[in-house]
Amino acid sequence: MTDQPTPPFNPRGTPIELNDIREGRVLTVTWDPRAEYAWDTGVAIGRYLAELKNGRILGVHCRNCRRTVVPPRIFCELCFRPMDDWVPVQDTGTVNTFSLAHVSWDVRRLEQPEIPAVIDLDGTHPPCGILHLLGEVDPQAVHTGMRVQAVWKPPHEREGAITDILYFRPI
Repeated sequence: MTDQPTPPFNPRGTPIELNDIREGRVLTVTWDPRAEYAWDTGVAIGRYLAELKNGRILGVHCRNCRRTVVPPRIFCELCFRPMDDWVPVQDTGTVNTFSLAHVSWDVRRLEQPEIPAVIDLDGTHPPCGILHLLGEVDPQAVHTGMRVQAVWKPPHEREGAITDILYFRPI
């Protein structure tokens, strides 16, 4: 028997103190991982991004459902048939939904809100819009149903990324 009182039961476990680590009561391992990776865009997104570099937006058409979607995918999520009919779509569309973001992705307050929107591109069959920013617009004037057009980077600055479209502006 010991003279030490039994500590009360803690359903959350035993807390670890910094001293427990320093004095070796807790096993620790130091590891510097070499987390090298590469991202493969795949067939559908790879071609889509390559065409963005050329200033074109490509979608794919489902022969069974008769719908065209952007961003492209290799199978239709409605009927599970292959989608391999590539079709160009317009760089104009309609705002399906939007948000006013007063805080940036890295939690900085913004003087002017960013306006991310889901845009149903002309030539596609909703609901299959792309998410992008709106620009050149008063945040109070944005509304669902607003007609917009892509504003592209200059051709020599494009790199095959969704950011080759700077934003969409009202038309």
